[in-house]
Amino acid sequence: MNEQRLLATLVPAVTALAGWAAWLGWDQHRDVHPDGSTTGPYAAWQVIGLVLTLLAAVHWSASRHHIAAATLGTTAGLTVAAAYDWSDDASGLFMVGVVLLALGSLAATAAVSATISTVRRGTA
Repeated sequence: MNEQRLLATLVPAVTALAGWAAWLGWDQHRDVHPDGSTTGPYAAWQVIGLVLTLLAAVHWSASRHHIAAATLGTTAGLTVAAAYDWSDDASGLFMVGVVLLALGSLAATAAVSATISTVRRGTA
């Protein structure tokens, strides 16, 4: 049973780390528009791709009724990836973003995991 719980934690964590690198890690530049405004560094399609990738790993773990493992694994993976990726920020405020990302991913992943587990429990 402990091996299953460990695997249910590691799969979302590794998926979050690898997903961040694949979808967001390579894009480090802001886009400057003709009016002088800037956006980025991530485009919407990159974030959507990461969310869909994470959803697959969360579904895999939560459908086995490992809600906490799915939630904590995903949150830990995203938090570590963001901290590493954003640590060279010149403003020194990268930790604010990392904390907000951790809190947001914790809340969102907990809600999604609980929903998946509840739906799967009802159909099993």
